[in-house]
Amino acid sequence: MQSPSFEVSIGKNANGMHLIAIPFEIAKPFVEKKHKRVRVVACFEDKSIEIYAALLKRKGAYLIMFGKKNQKALGLFLNDYFQLQLFEDTSKYGVAVPEEFDAVMLSDYDAYTIFESLTDGKKRGIIYMITRYKNSQTKIDKTLLLCENLKRGIRDNRELLKEF
Repeated sequence: MQSPSFEVSIGKNANGMHLIAIPFEIAKPFVEKKHKRVRVVACFEDKSIEIYAALLKRKGAYLIMFGKKNQKALGLFLNDYFQLQLFEDTSKYGVAVPEEFDAVMLSDYDAYTIFESLTDGKKRGIIYMITRYKNSQTKIDKTLLLCENLKRGIRDNRELLKEF
């Protein structure tokens, strides 16, 4: 399932969050099929990025968050118009999973079992914590540390990547 490409701009809410309003006719097929998360392809000039986002309903309108990191990747400023296209999210966790994370998790069954018992949002948060590292070896090291901390019973995101 995918939407046609459509033009949007970024707005800001009262809390300073950067949001994109999704036209009802674009959101409707996803909402009707109960897809709360979508894969998004955003294009501006010669740049393109792919992200995963929650399709939020606020005051009768559908929105997705579009942070400064994504804006910087595209070279966007508030009120710039750019192209967006939504796709059904077929990923396991609602986010792209680094290969290093997958490999380490598959090598540690106990940690993997604990990870799988967490809520979907908690899993995504943990994956985002690992994704922020650029270096492949650092991703491996942090995932190994994460596995050990999960097995120790640590569940607080602020503590999961700390050495004890």
